[in-house]
Amino acid sequence: MLKYNKFLLIGLWNITGNMTYAREVHTASVLTNGKVLVTGGRKTDSVYWTSVELYDPSTGLWIITDNMNNARGEHTASVLTNGKVLVTGGRDGSGYLTSAELYDPSTGLWNITGNMNNARAYHTASVLTNGKVLVTGGQYSSSGYLTSTELYDPSTGLWNITGNMNNARAYHAASVLKSGKVLVTGGRKTDSDYLTSAELYDPSTGLWNITGNMNNTRGYHTASVLTNGKVLVTGGFVGTNSFLISAELYDPSTGLWNITRNMNNIRGVHTASVLTNGKVLVTGGRDGSGYLTSAELYDPSTGLWNITGNMNIIRGVHTASVLTNGKVLVTAGRDNSVYLASAELYQR
Repeated sequence: MLKYNKFLLIGLWNITGNMTYAREVHTASVLTNGKVLVTGGRKTDSVYWTSVELYDPSTGLWIITDNMNNARGEHTASVLTNGKVLVTGGRDGSGYLTSAELYDPSTGLWNITGNMNNARAYHTASVLTNGKVLVTGGQYSSSGYLTSTELYDPSTGLWNITGNMNNARAYHAASVLKSGKVLVTGGRKTDSDYLTSAELYDPSTGLWNITGNMNNTRGYHTASVLTNGKVLVTGGFVGTNSFLISAELYDPSTGLWNITRNMNNIRGVHTASVLTNGKVLVTGGRDGSGYLTSAELYDPSTGLWNITGNMNIIRGVHTASVLTNGKVLVTAGRDNSVYLASAELYQR
């Protein structure tokens, strides 16, 4: 009976402790001590949080930690090589932010660090192999999109402008390749113009070069670096209530994209997590009629998608974090108009 129960848990979801505050468009970062730091987000369409919480996998409970200095959502959070967490930009309900701040897990406190050169939200942030953080694109106003990129140096706490991208974009994805270059994919350059374009940043030159276009325009998608070095892009949004089921693979050795099998569900504003076995877990999101509980697994060895257990709660605009024990923690988000405080764990 015990063995049977254990088998039943494989590929299933279990509810874990609720956060103190419901939130979406937040961030979740796995710290070097294995805990998960959730920052900011919003609790209504116009009210943003300064609040921060920590999840302890050993207890399944959340505790409040020090508030950020600025309320923010649609921001980024990056775990630096020194273990601190850098939070950048976003929105605070009244405008777009240049501010950045650092969380120190050893003290549980936030400290202001240098401001970015450009206010931005819906951008990306990537920790480079040299320890610097590359921030790309985003929006600076309700209709203003950025080509600009900048670098944060943890040793000085300062930002420096680096090469502009060839295309303005927000709601895009950025992936650090095995070569150390950064691949940026898709997004949108105006309120209605979504992109197929992709480009590569070379840290050794500070320049961007166009690489092969994706087969589909997409924003609000995911991009995952597989163990074989290829990048899997899934789903996304292409305009008014129009979401994608397609997936494709980027091969850094050729600079080309190849279509791979479609997912079982149309989805955007979802998550994708590379598991310890190399498979990719995709969870939730929206499909044009509403938000989803469904989850599925991509197997790079076969190129196929398989349905896995549904989440307990419908959610999109959530986060997913691969814990040090191999489980995946999904946090908050929204179920249509309801903002969520719930969290759950996936165990394969």
